[in-house]
Amino acid sequence: MKEIFKVGDVKMHNYLVTIEDVAKFDSGVVHSVCSTFALAREIEWSSRLFVLDMKEDDEEGIGTAVTINHHSPALVGNELIIMAQIKSIRGNELICQIEIKSGERLVATGSTGQKILSKVKIEKLFSSLD
Repeated sequence: MKEIFKVGDVKMHNYLVTIEDVAKFDSGVVHSVCSTFALAREIEWSSRLFVLDMKEDDEEGIGTAVTINHHSPALVGNELIIMAQIKSIRGNELICQIEIKSGERLVATGSTGQKILSKVKIEKLFSSLD
């Protein structure tokens, strides 16, 4: 694992909320706003941007935690700015705090956990579950 980042470093990406992101289940649409599931995916991606730079060729990241606190809804067509900031790096574990905004409006906050492990270790872990 490359030790190239420090606490406080930031990665950002933008995401346009689409109709596919709305809160829906097999029973139908619950709300025509961005779902918690879609926010979780974008939150995970924002911290993975660090992992992509940190991991060696024989390593991969694996998610360990994600939390989301909603502050206001994100509507279809809203452009979200997702910011991941490193809260801590302990050994091979990266913890990020997350902030999501639509313009100046705070949509959500949260956190993620990612560990960087050898691909061999991950494969052994997964194959032991069979």
